[in-house]
Amino acid sequence: MCPDRPPLRYSDDLETVDPAREAATVEDLIQSFRHILTTTFRDYGHAVRGVHAKAHAVLRGRLVVDATLPPELAQGLFAQPGEYPAWLRISTNPGDLISDRVALPRGIALKVENVPGPRLDVDSDGAQDFLMINGPVFAVPRAQDFAGQLKLLAATTDRAEGAKIALSKTLQAVNAALGMVGLESTALAGMGGAPQTDPLGETYFSATPFRYGDHVAKFRLRPLSPALTALTGKPIDMGAAENPIRAQIRREMAGIDGEWAFEVQLARDPERQPIEDASALWDEAEAPFVQVATLYLPRQDSWDTEAVEQGDDRMRFSPWNGIVAHRPLGSVNRARRETYRYSAHYRAEANGCPIHGLQEDR
Repeated sequence: MCPDRPPLRYSDDLETVDPAREAATVEDLIQSFRHILTTTFRDYGHAVRGVHAKAHAVLRGRLVVDATLPPELAQGLFAQPGEYPAWLRISTNPGDLISDRVALPRGIALKVENVPGPRLDVDSDGAQDFLMINGPVFAVPRAQDFAGQLKLLAATTDRAEGAKIALSKTLQAVNAALGMVGLESTALAGMGGAPQTDPLGETYFSATPFRYGDHVAKFRLRPLSPALTALTGKPIDMGAAENPIRAQIRREMAGIDGEWAFEVQLARDPERQPIEDASALWDEAEAPFVQVATLYLPRQDSWDTEAVEQGDDRMRFSPWNGIVAHRPLGSVNRARRETYRYSAHYRAEANGCPIHGLQEDR
């Protein structure tokens, strides 16, 4: 389908910023992160991330930028054809190492290494990070709404895992019934009602917008190879394994050469594709996703000890770890800048383990 409008041109005035309110929101978020981080450090004797703490896989591969992109798509990292080393970490969203039997939304963090261009932050490892979730939108529109949500999540950290599992089973059934009539609930998914399906078959979305060189876009990572698309909707075998999601991915990646399409969705109308509302779905009929690169992840041990140590303890993932051409946009993204930095510094100091690219004096 050919969109009726040309891509929206990026300009600084596309964002609507309220500095005082956003500073207060960031402080609220940092307080919640502090509670989550100190609670989990006390329990585990090891600092984990404030969100997306539990990894299910850490994978290595390469991102190959398409060679024949038109000018509006040949922007930033994707301006020239090329190949980049990449890491992919698959996780679940809470800040504690919760049982897989609590069905929660999934996320991926993609780190594309050795990316040239002016950097967004002094805290930089020379990579471009892309953080995505397995849903096209955020549950809330703005950062202050997310702060309220995280405060509730922080209060449940380390509380009554058995009750969470029981509630999750109920919410999964309710959400599945709603899904059958087209009313599946993002809110219920976030509370433990997400479908328990294979992460390798999922499609992941940035949900929030970003600068895309001269334009504005959202990002998507979609399974491409038949071995991956065959896993879409496949239930997780909960069995008796302590970490069944991790175990299932490990079995599968031992025999899969995976290919994912990296796609961009160019904004065309700031009213129809709003910048500040992270809960707004951009209609694909008006703003279609188009592939700009392919992520190749060869068969490998998805829980290799060295790779997991790198992904969990020696790396940070942030939408602000990247180049100016892919500046994060909107209220939710602006709030992530300092809160994610706080989480990374806490982990580095608590574990006595330097994180690559993180400045010690910040």
